Amino acid sequence: MGNDLFGGLGGALGGLVGGLAKSGLVPQDDPSVKLFTAQQELADLQKKEQELLAEVGRKVMDSNGAAAYPQEADKLKLIRSSIAEAQGSVTAMKAEQESAEAEKQQAERARTCPNCGTLNPEGINFCQECGTKLGAPAKALCPSCGVENPPGTKFCGECGGRIE
Repeated sequence: MGNDLFGGLGGALGGLVGGLAKSGLVPQDDPSVKLFTAQQELADLQKKEQELLAEVGRKVMDSNGAAAYPQEADKLKLIRSSIAEAQGSVTAMKAEQESAEAEKQQAERARTCPNCGTLNPEGINFCQECGTKLGAPAKALCPSCGVENPPGTKFCGECGGRIE
């Protein structure tokens, strides 16, 4: 019963998202919409596979074997092939989405000040909050003794040498 409720909800959401994408309210090329659509297609194909297996199973139970139903066996092969293709598509879309998110996070890290943590706009070389060079190492190395010091340190905590 719970599966029917959520299955119906998933189908309703799929129809809603598909309708919104076709109407232009949700961009069809949006990766999240593409992923949702591919997942819905995968779920639909898996449902068709289950329905066909149930049909074949009923016929086999009523007769002496599946060999008597080659047409259903061919349909099942085709559906399983489509499922494998859809699973590959969903996996590729997920990987693409994860890669895009990782690139976005990398770009944000490059714009985040290592000294004060301020997120600066693109194209800025120095932090707009504290003036620290962006993209600089998080730790300051002492030119005299080579000891790592916290970011923004002006004098080495080990030897007292000037860091800048």
